[in-house]
Amino acid sequence: MTTDLIDVRITRLPHAGGLSLPSYATSGAAGFDFVAAISAPVTIEPGGRALVPTGLCIALPSAYELQIRPRSGLALKHGITLPNSPGTIDEDYRGEIGIIVMNAGTEPFTIERGTRIAQGVLAPVSRLRWQEVPSLDETERGAGGFGSTGH
Repeated sequence: MTTDLIDVRITRLPHAGGLSLPSYATSGAAGFDFVAAISAPVTIEPGGRALVPTGLCIALPSAYELQIRPRSGLALKHGITLPNSPGTIDEDYRGEIGIIVMNAGTEPFTIERGTRIAQGVLAPVSRLRWQEVPSLDETERGAGGFGSTGH
C-alpha cells in the first residue's frame, strides 16, 4: 500500500530533549504515539485527570487537523482515557501539545517520562457554508432522536 506523506513541521521544546518524536508503531497504523515529556512521575487517582505535556509544537498544513485519541491498551488495561476525545489541534495552533488524561479506572495510574499516553491521527478538514432555508426535506427517520431507530 502506498500512502502519500504530508509534511508537518515540528519543534521540540527543551523538556522533550532525549524523547522520540511521535511515530507509527506499525506500517499499517492510522495513529502515531505521543509520549509524556515530564521530569517527574505523575500519578492520576481514579476519577482524576491531568494535563500531560508532550514538549512538542507543530505547524499543520492548511485544511488539516490533528486528532488526539486515547490508546486502546491503556483504556482496556487501566481505564485511562482522554475526556475530550477526540481532541483537535487546529492548523493555526502553535503552542505546546498537551494531552488531558483521565483515569476512569479503579486504581491510581502513574505516568513516567516517555510513557506513550495518546495517539494522533492527521485528518483533512472540510469547511461548510450554512444555507438557511425555511424547511428541510422529509426523511424516514424525521426528528426521531436517541434510540429512535430501535438500535
